[in-house]
Amino acid sequence: FLFSDVLALPIFKQEDSSLPQENETKHPPFQYVMCAATSPAVKLYDETLTYLNQGQSYEIRMLDNRKAGDIPEINGKLVKSIIRVVFHDRRLQYTEHQQLEGWKWNRPGDRLLDLDIPMSVGVIDIKTNPSQLNAVEFLWDPTKCTSAFIQVHCISTEFTPRKHGGEKGVPFRIQVDTFKQTENGEYTDHLHSASCQIKVFKPKGADRKQKTDREKMEKRTAHEKEKYQPSYDTTVLTEMRLEPIIEDAVEHEQKKSSKRTLPADYGDSLAKRGSCSPWPDTPTTFVNNSPTPAPTFTSAQHNTYSVPDSNSSSPNHQGDGTSQGSGDQLHPSATIQETQQWLLKNRFSAYTRLFSNFSGADLLKLTREDLVQICGPADGIRLYNALKSRSVRPRLTIYVCQEPLRSIQLEQQDAGSTDSNGAIYVYHAIYLEEMAASEVTRKLALAFNIPLHQINQVYRQGPTGIHILVSDQMVQNFQDESCFLFTTIKAENGEGFHIILK
Repeated sequence: FLFSDVLALPIFKQEDSSLPQENETKHPPFQYVMCAATSPAVKLYDETLTYLNQGQSYEIRMLDNRKAGDIPEINGKLVKSIIRVVFHDRRLQYTEHQQLEGWKWNRPGDRLLDLDIPMSVGVIDIKTNPSQLNAVEFLWDPTKCTSAFIQVHCISTEFTPRKHGGEKGVPFRIQVDTFKQTENGEYTDHLHSASCQIKVFKPKGADRKQKTDREKMEKRTAHEKEKYQPSYDTTVLTEMRLEPIIEDAVEHEQKKSSKRTLPADYGDSLAKRGSCSPWPDTPTTFVNNSPTPAPTFTSAQHNTYSVPDSNSSSPNHQGDGTSQGSGDQLHPSATIQETQQWLLKNRFSAYTRLFSNFSGADLLKLTREDLVQICGPADGIRLYNALKSRSVRPRLTIYVCQEPLRSIQLEQQDAGSTDSNGAIYVYHAIYLEEMAASEVTRKLALAFNIPLHQINQVYRQGPTGIHILVSDQMVQNFQDESCFLFTTIKAENGEGFHIILK
């Protein structure tokens, strides 16, 4: 019954005489059939539309459709399929990252797509990636019966701007991409991609919508009904037609940035993706040296997930505690290679491919709104701040000079003056971001090349020459731009030394 449904679909009836003869005989190696009825309110030559209930399990049958002798290299081997839920509208595809980040913020801990493992048959090594909430992957044997039961948890109206209530939900696509194993054992060699259009409703909503469409069609005249295709019990995922997608994407990019030239192979790179929605351009989800990029998930041997750097979407925090100097700023004269290095150094590796043809001047010309649209609100604002920001003003600045041995007897001289022999006291500026004694110790060791582990205590010389332990409270009461001379004395136990500020 599955193949009778397939052959009855209008997309298999229509023929385009303008296509070359060899294209008419192309035979897809696989076929994916979702056990959910199509809507009867779809015009004859339009793509089918299927309604799904949120969280309900729907079967997708994975069928080997090869003719004898087709792709013999996968005989007796497994293939990998990745099922994703993506946007159908081109407008939402261009802001996919932003849309999914917003959904994740509103639904913490949830996934857009899950695999119902107990109900699935013939799927092996199932994996999900925490950074890819809209995708699941698994291995399967084309020669055996395989069914993957999926659950879609996002509903179509969640991505519709709220205005007056009753807004029309956006359509999604269920997309299946299948890959074979390469010589190095990775499943990155693309074989086939297919997808179908869906809308997702709250529980029971899909059944009500299907009933409403059927009732509307029953009220139409026989002549009007001829313009619509019938409802089929199953939904066949159709192969991708990449040409209009590539043309649309290239046109969009050219309109968006008329001041830069797109790479000559931009359209070819889209074609190689085999996808109706752009793959996320992150190093953790791409095999960069593969001609057919594909998301990579957890390997069973390591039992860990491939996720981006934990700081990739966090506020601009320097892990080593040092402030960003002028050397970390991107200059307009930076070459493309230097711009790529700057993006990597500042934890924007997810966008190195996106800005692969941008020089420093190109990147600095982008406005805050441009970066938010390209990278999403979190990373877009972070990238804008990194490009435009100045060094953060320290909370406290002190000036410190190491006291020369020969001037110990000349303590009566003012700090910053010259001694009787004309020697100049040279001070180092110590910038404190934290008002803590431990940071004073660390910055002194860094400025004067003193091994930090050899410093036992830091004292301040008080009235009558007494030594006062420098505490957090004392640092908090330092006057900004205070000047200190310091000397070192050996510790009583002979291990390390103390620093005395004067």
